[in-house]
Amino acid sequence: MARTIQSLERAAAMLRLLAGGERRLGLSDVASALGLAKGTAHGILRTLQQEGFVEQDPASGRYQLGAELLRLGNSYLDVHELRARALLWADDLARSSGESVYLGVLHQQGVLIVHHVFRPDDSRQVLEVGAMQPLHSTALGKVLCAYDPVAHSQLLEAEREAFTGRTVTALPDLEGVLDLTRARGWSADVEETWDGVASVAAPIHDRHRMPVGAVGITGAVERFCEGGELRAQLVAAVRDCARAVSRDLGAGRF
Repeated sequence: MARTIQSLERAAAMLRLLAGGERRLGLSDVASALGLAKGTAHGILRTLQQEGFVEQDPASGRYQLGAELLRLGNSYLDVHELRARALLWADDLARSSGESVYLGVLHQQGVLIVHHVFRPDDSRQVLEVGAMQPLHSTALGKVLCAYDPVAHSQLLEAEREAFTGRTVTALPDLEGVLDLTRARGWSADVEETWDGVASVAAPIHDRHRMPVGAVGITGAVERFCEGGELRAQLVAAVRDCARAVSRDLGAGRF
């Protein structure tokens, strides 16, 4: 039987420890739980932190899983599987909402459209699979930034252009938008990217309950809004679609 590398075994044990139960642990907690000397535990944690697999809270000094680990987890799910699982549900969403449906994933500081279902009418439309959308102003982008730490970090680095008078570009204001997105489970774009156009999107999670994409609908503001508010039935339809795709990916009930 081949010999194992002890330091890698210990690092893996630390990651499993941080992934289960209490998500933030101090150095003493980690060392005690794994039966390691504090110096040994600290050295491994520092290495994991340098690689982005672990993050340390500046205020408490406690450790938690890092964004790089989430990125690797996301890459485990093939985009084609995500698209395949979403095909039927996206078609249903287009029929029930009467609007165009987009499936997006994080890619190079933006949202890559990997599936697009046309609005079910006779209007002339252009297939937008392969198109990129900004993170800060679109409903798809804001959902990804709210739930995916990697997307959030890319939002901080990306150029935040004001496409319309409604575009939110200031970071403190954007953080407030993301907090609201997490609180209600969906995000909206009402003329923040294109004049006269509104969107609603919700997150898709995999079997590890990690965010792997977002699904949304896009259409004319007058069809999306009534009395200055988004139509509740459209929001509900998008959320139902996102939950259905997540369940098909093994996420269970959200």
